[in-house]
Amino acid sequence: MTSRERVMATLNFRTPDRLPKDLGGMRSTGISAFAYPALVKALGLPPRLPRLYDTGQMLALPDLDVLDALGCDVVTADMFPSTNAFPEPEIWHPYDFNGRLPALVHNPAGFTVESDGVIVQGTGSWASRMLTNSFVFNFEHAGQPLDLEGELVLPDVEKLKEDLKKNLLTEAQVQASAAHLRRVRAATDRAILFNGVGAGLGFPGGMAAYSMLCLIEPELVRELHALRTAAAVENLRRLLPAIAESVDVIMVAADDQGIQTTTILPPAVFRDLYVPYYRQANDAIHEVAPGVKTFLHCCGAVYDILDDIVAAGFDVFNPVQWSAGGRSYREWKDKCRNRIALWGGGVNTQTTLPRGTVDDVAREAGEVAAYLSGDNGYVFCAIHNLLAEVPPEKVLALYRAAR
Repeated sequence: MTSRERVMATLNFRTPDRLPKDLGGMRSTGISAFAYPALVKALGLPPRLPRLYDTGQMLALPDLDVLDALGCDVVTADMFPSTNAFPEPEIWHPYDFNGRLPALVHNPAGFTVESDGVIVQGTGSWASRMLTNSFVFNFEHAGQPLDLEGELVLPDVEKLKEDLKKNLLTEAQVQASAAHLRRVRAATDRAILFNGVGAGLGFPGGMAAYSMLCLIEPELVRELHALRTAAAVENLRRLLPAIAESVDVIMVAADDQGIQTTTILPPAVFRDLYVPYYRQANDAIHEVAPGVKTFLHCCGAVYDILDDIVAAGFDVFNPVQWSAGGRSYREWKDKCRNRIALWGGGVNTQTTLPRGTVDDVAREAGEVAAYLSGDNGYVFCAIHNLLAEVPPEKVLALYRAAR
């Protein structure tokens, strides 16, 4: 099988020739740019500057020879560059993060360094900061401030309508994206995970404030979700006819719905306020591009809403954070078996990967991969990104254990 055939076989619950694997197909299955050079060296590959396709999380775009060495079957593609299906030297420029990490980024001018060595990305309310002992950029209050002494600020529906209208794709954007993705398709036989346009709902304005809004103003939330979904469906209907032959899996939403112990919203509220709108988007994609699989990224202890996620029409679920909520990976697989494909879950990235031995990582990854791939419907990678502190020996053990 080619990599594409392998991935699509397992997503259709057919038996592939071997377990398909991913590194960096989307921005929660990747590797820290701080860890990436050591992995390249451990693989015996020539040194190179990491390309940072997500400078907030400081993620390296995996090179094709790294994917080859680890046996990975997926490349990533955005609406517009970048991709790792082929080199794009014209869009990458050197920046060394104040001497901490020689790398390549899209826009070096987007960073400034303060007198104490803190690196700032962006300006104004969009500014984020990487401290001298940190490996990622952070927003103040995680970008989600909440004033419990004040009034809950209601979203401006009319402004949302205006913003959504402004963000509808133009024909020029559609054609540019289509041309880019045709080039991606021609360059690789790996499966293409498209991260360019989706129908996420999330928690606009902050998880705490918006979850309260869901509880006390459900009619307003329905209106907001209807508007967002209608705009997303319109964009999908404009874009998908031009790109459907060039992509295999489309990221529909990256909407975390769980914390470490339980769901953020009561399952009945999620079922009422989110599922019908996700279903509209998934149905539109399947109608316009029936060969394309739809992908949901949703972190946390969401075992109790897996049935609802299936009902929402998603084909693929990630990151399979079975370590949250007191359920085992076996229970997650049994709940999803032959109903929705799983992508991730290969090792506990909060405990086993950073704190366990190399043997611990290999043992857990082997056991998890063997069970989650039962009846197929499984693409292997870790639960979320491989962080800066993870040594290459553990990364190698992780991927080599996934047989």
